[in-house]
Amino acid sequence: MQRQFHHRPEPIQRITFYEDRNFQGRSYECSNECSDLHSHFSRCNSIRVDSGDWMVYERPNYMGYQYFLRKGEYSDYQRWMGFNDCVRSCRMISPQQQGSHRLMIYERPEFGGQMMELTDDCPSLYERFHFSDIYSCNVKDGYWIFYEHPHYRGRQYLIRPGEYRRFNEWGSMSPRVGSIRRITM
Repeated sequence: MQRQFHHRPEPIQRITFYEDRNFQGRSYECSNECSDLHSHFSRCNSIRVDSGDWMVYERPNYMGYQYFLRKGEYSDYQRWMGFNDCVRSCRMISPQQQGSHRLMIYERPEFGGQMMELTDDCPSLYERFHFSDIYSCNVKDGYWIFYEHPHYRGRQYLIRPGEYRRFNEWGSMSPRVGSIRRITM
């Protein structure tokens, strides 16, 4: 008797955007990153995340306000801390990219000034390091989210592995970072 081995497929990550609140109106289902969603819907007032972790962006090409969404139902844009009903691009964060975490943050551009290393969440940058401006960073491992205010509030910025020589490279208009959180499974 021959044994059969079944390869388990990777789970499909899926997010669905709805033009109206409470999952009504025209909808668009997405299972991959998309740099311009405008042709699929004109406004977004609710989102359902069936699986996976996602960043959704206010503007095309992963620009503007950013919002981190986990599996769940978001019946109106306030539920994902949205500033408006505008969603124009999205990016999934795959599980393979969520292992260990290591981040170097710097108080000056181009990796200058004092350097601090993080391997875990930081609910208040000021309480931990006595400053709250990050001008550059180097992500060695894992995906992170910078929040504008302490305790994971305010504008959000997805920080992927790589070097960020200036704060505008992660989409911010200011070096102000109040808290930092790892994206974990």
